Amino acid sequence: MRRALRQVAILLCLLAPLAQAATTVENVRVWSESGRTRVVLDLSSPSEHSIFTLRGPDRLVVDLKDGRLADQLGNMPAGTGAIRAIRTGVRANGQLRFVLDLSEPVRSRSFTAGPNDSYGDRLVIDLYGEGNIKTVKRASEEYVSGRDIVIAIDPGHGGHDPGAIGRGKTKEKDIALAVSKLLAGRIDQEPGMKAVLVRSGDQYVDHRERMEIARRNKADLFVSIHADAVDDQRARGASVYALSLKGASDEAARRLAQRENAASRVGGVSLADKDEVLASVLLDLSQNAAIGASLEVGDHVIDQLASVGTVHRRQVQQAGFLVLKSPDVPSILVETAFISNPSEEKKLKDRNHQSKLADAILAGIRHYFYTNPPPDTQVAMNLKRQPAEPVKHVIARGDTLSEIAERYKVSMSAIRAANKLSGNQIRVGQTLQIPVYSGT
Repeated sequence: MRRALRQVAILLCLLAPLAQAATTVENVRVWSESGRTRVVLDLSSPSEHSIFTLRGPDRLVVDLKDGRLADQLGNMPAGTGAIRAIRTGVRANGQLRFVLDLSEPVRSRSFTAGPNDSYGDRLVIDLYGEGNIKTVKRASEEYVSGRDIVIAIDPGHGGHDPGAIGRGKTKEKDIALAVSKLLAGRIDQEPGMKAVLVRSGDQYVDHRERMEIARRNKADLFVSIHADAVDDQRARGASVYALSLKGASDEAARRLAQRENAASRVGGVSLADKDEVLASVLLDLSQNAAIGASLEVGDHVIDQLASVGTVHRRQVQQAGFLVLKSPDVPSILVETAFISNPSEEKKLKDRNHQSKLADAILAGIRHYFYTNPPPDTQVAMNLKRQPAEPVKHVIARGDTLSEIAERYKVSMSAIRAANKLSGNQIRVGQTLQIPVYSGT
């Protein structure tokens, strides 16, 4: 038995190096063009790596876990562009270290690439003079054309109508406008989405006109932003509302009575030339679809608001709010919190909390439309493309998620989804999976 155990132990010792086989750097290629210096390490297999910069003198350090240089790899290539020289060494922990001596301060971007027809696995490091970051475009990552998803954002109240007023004299109209502007800005930053603000200043817009602004802009969703108020100062939390069936019935009756009006249209179809039965059926179908979509997007939004703070009710509520009565635009009303609650009034005035509310509402909207994209939109067309092998990007100092998304021509939401990120926070040295697409 002892002899057998010794043989097993010897075998395990022999196999251990194989189980931890090193990645071999088979070649190092360097070139410079248009203000960018690129270093490519040709690898025998994928390898984890880290990258950081040092000052005085300027150096870029790249460590490859369990890396080694190929026996046939002689001297490192000569410096060019931002690189004066390249040095290598093996650290005590077994990591292979590359030191790039720099002729100027740089910002770096690194990513891994899988095998193609010409090369195997590669680690690619791009160096740019500070302030000279350029977008990397790859034919396989180009967006497919399609229209934007349009989100109409309605800041509640305004002008002579202040809405509810908190004990600290905070006006609902001001909170609604502040959150709406933040939300609109975030939507405009989302590839394939566009925001339309019903009001951008302190003016009053008629309730029915708010709804019609969304319809004229062919909005895919209408979001009205408010702050709740009741006599009980203990009431707290956010709520989301969709149109009630009673409210829908009232609006349908009104539109049927006015269907002779040439401007009376539902989903782009005129009701003017339809008899009452057909017009009623068209309205019913359109409104049912709009309410169903409203309830679904509302569920996503309330789920996200729950991650920011208290929610008053976890289910989407239904009411006959006039601004929600569009027969063909899914519409929700978001009560961000109770302005009548002193502690929530204080939070509503805080710019950081307003940003969190905007982020949460956007996350809910994004989740809904990435699950139910209108078929003629850019989002829908991009989702139909076949995903290719993801690119790996290691976060360098100064990186932001928006800059990375722009560089690789993918959406921030796609990167967040691929890496299970709940927000936009990233850290130096973190490796992100960048989803790319092979084509339509």
